[in-house]
Amino acid sequence: MSLRIIFMGTPEYSVPTLSALIEAGHEIVGVYSQPPRPGGRGMDAQKSSVHQFAEQVGISVYCPVSLKGEMEQAEFAALNADIAIVVAYGLILPRPILDAPRLGCFNGHASLLPRWRGAAPIQRAIEAGDKQSGVMIMQMEAGLDTGPVLMSEKVSIPDHMTAGELHDVLSALTATLMVQAITKLETGAVKLVPQNDEGLVYAKKLEKSEARINWNKSAQQVHDHIRAMSPFPGAWCELVLGGKPTRVKILSALPASGEGKPGQVLDQQLTIACANGAIRPVRLQKAGKLAGDLSQFLLGNNVEVGTVIA
Repeated sequence: MSLRIIFMGTPEYSVPTLSALIEAGHEIVGVYSQPPRPGGRGMDAQKSSVHQFAEQVGISVYCPVSLKGEMEQAEFAALNADIAIVVAYGLILPRPILDAPRLGCFNGHASLLPRWRGAAPIQRAIEAGDKQSGVMIMQMEAGLDTGPVLMSEKVSIPDHMTAGELHDVLSALTATLMVQAITKLETGAVKLVPQNDEGLVYAKKLEKSEARINWNKSAQQVHDHIRAMSPFPGAWCELVLGGKPTRVKILSALPASGEGKPGQVLDQQLTIACANGAIRPVRLQKAGKLAGDLSQFLLGNNVEVGTVIA
């Protein structure tokens, strides 16, 4: 049976779920996404990934700044949806929105709740050195990611996986699980399991100011920080190149042997000392340049052994 669905999502992460719902034969009666934001070199208003995809397939898109107003709530209710599916939308849903669809609102969240409730579960899991992540499909309620869970699935996080790589794995998994969850709802084979607060951790929003590498941390912490910030916003440090301080992003790295003053370059392969141990960059990007591997970087940039990096 086809359901009338309102889909609510914004970034690229959400697109596979919207696509999967369409392919499964459901009727998407409207898509809600964050309003266009200034971006690109010209800072022109940029439509979100979900917005662009919905327009390509001919679905009406709604971009309210807030859902707290009576007019926005009436517009939402008028779509007469059976269910609302939310994947990384970015706005709080007030009670009138939560109550409008016949079956309620269900969210695909990229963590093993209640660990990493909130805005940046993928990056925070990597940063913390978690060995597992996953997706949970939950019924939404007024609290932040507090609703009962309908379905879940775990995935392992390999030692060198970046946030970008985990993003892609969980994005595809969210799409698969959401289609399965809706089938359960259609057939009535539903068992909602309440969350508890044991192991509760909040995943606060990622700020660009966090991206600078702190060499006073252990090599493992620096390595996990680099993974968490890759590909965006990119963990960075300042190297003196051509006599000028230059911002360089380290997009991937490996733990390495060696000891020295935190931030000290230990050898000609750009091994960098941390408070405990060292790391060696694998992929780097100078400001305004394309990313490349370490060998490419070293061909054009001389970093003297013994230099202490800021």
